[in-house]
Amino acid sequence: MDLLQLRYFQTVARHEHMTRAAEELTIAQPSLSKMIAHLEKELGVPLFDRHGRQIRLNKFGKIFLQQVERAFFELDEGKRQLQDMAGLEHGSIAIGTANVNLLAEILSVFCAQYPDISFRLFQQPNLAMIDQLERGEIDLCLASPPITQPGIHWISLMTEEIFLIVPGNHRLAARSSIKLSEVANDAFVSVKPGYGLRDITDQYCQQAGFTPKIIFEGDEPAAIRGLVRAGLGMTFSSAVSWQTIIQQPDPSFSILRIEEPICQRTIGLAWSEERYLSLAVRQFRQFVIDYFAHNGETLGNLPPSMQTETPAGTED
Repeated sequence: MDLLQLRYFQTVARHEHMTRAAEELTIAQPSLSKMIAHLEKELGVPLFDRHGRQIRLNKFGKIFLQQVERAFFELDEGKRQLQDMAGLEHGSIAIGTANVNLLAEILSVFCAQYPDISFRLFQQPNLAMIDQLERGEIDLCLASPPITQPGIHWISLMTEEIFLIVPGNHRLAARSSIKLSEVANDAFVSVKPGYGLRDITDQYCQQAGFTPKIIFEGDEPAAIRGLVRAGLGMTFSSAVSWQTIIQQPDPSFSILRIEEPICQRTIGLAWSEERYLSLAVRQFRQFVIDYFAHNGETLGNLPPSMQTETPAGTED
């Protein structure tokens, strides 16, 4: 039994699908099947129940998986501590966020000070980021709404306004603000459920008395912006996200403040209380907290140059 066998078993157990596990591990599926069979033979018990091509982790497999994950956890913690001993200069940090653009300026400033620290970024929905934190696959995540999962610490960084972005030729484009109920029958484009912004804006729409008519949902903000620009629908955007994407007014879009209900979200930083955080991670965590403490109020609102100045209630 070696670490490679255990890592392969862990991957198969997570997918409960031999072909998908083989694709992730970039090995041939027959080779992976033979390795799992060899591990089962060595242990003296089957780890999976097999029904045709379907496999399911059985009671032996579940117990063994717990021990394997504990072993890898201890090895990873040991690796992190050794890296810490090597100093801050050569650390590695894994971060999860629903919007990579949110981190762009922060990373730029931090990396200028610590050029030898490397980063891995994961753009994921909230539930996936929580799972990654628990597994130790990421060190920190920027999340909204607040995470209340046991074992995960979440600290508020800032509260920002949520706006409605409509195509430049939309009937409401000349307005500066609206009530959300005014767009109850309009088409929306949006990120998928599970992303913090989608979940909270769905709640605001329900509060306004309607379920949004979403004609397209996806993972890529650029695609959503393109659909709005093409006039296919409107979308929600937070102040920070919009400022990092659009640096000056764009006639293809109109930004509407939502008067009712008041639409806001709180962004926070989360990490696992049960995982070892390296010196580099701790340094970056404090850097992020300090950055938002100094810039959060400015980031949470759009600058006047990016807001429509036409008085509320007027139209072309």
